[in-house]
Amino acid sequence: MEPPAPATALATALAPAPLDRAAGYALLDELAGPQTTTATLQGLDALAPGFADWIVTALFGGTYQRPGLSLRDRQVANLAALTALGGVEPQLADHVRNGLRIGLTREEIAEVLVHLAPYAGVPKALAGLRVAAAVFAAADDRAENAQAAGGAAADGAAADGEAAA
Repeated sequence: MEPPAPATALATALAPAPLDRAAGYALLDELAGPQTTTATLQGLDALAPGFADWIVTALFGGTYQRPGLSLRDRQVANLAALTALGGVEPQLADHVRNGLRIGLTREEIAEVLVHLAPYAGVPKALAGLRVAAAVFAAADDRAENAQAAGGAAADGAAADGEAAA
């Protein structure tokens, strides 16, 4: 039996795993939105300096940049993995929002979670559905508030126009 190759020889024989920090930040902005990204990362960096940058660079600038899966497919995998894992509701909620942001429908998200019941267990599927329902309700509230604010602005503009006439 031959002795193992030295670590340096092995490292040069392996395929490179490029990390693209800038691409990671750009992708996270696309998924979560720049304001969410900034607020989340600053809070995490204050608690654990450098950890936020490592996550963005290694995950969003590395794993997410690999060929073979679309961003949509990666989000479906994230929803399934986080639901099956359980106990990570804040991260699951983030990925439900991200899924909606990149075009997954509410029905598709719910179906991913239902599909997990025989594999991960009914309680975890139900917990995932509760998280999704809360995210959907918050999105509906934001939409209603935005519509009300837009309607009030339009009503105010109409009133101003009537007063000027």
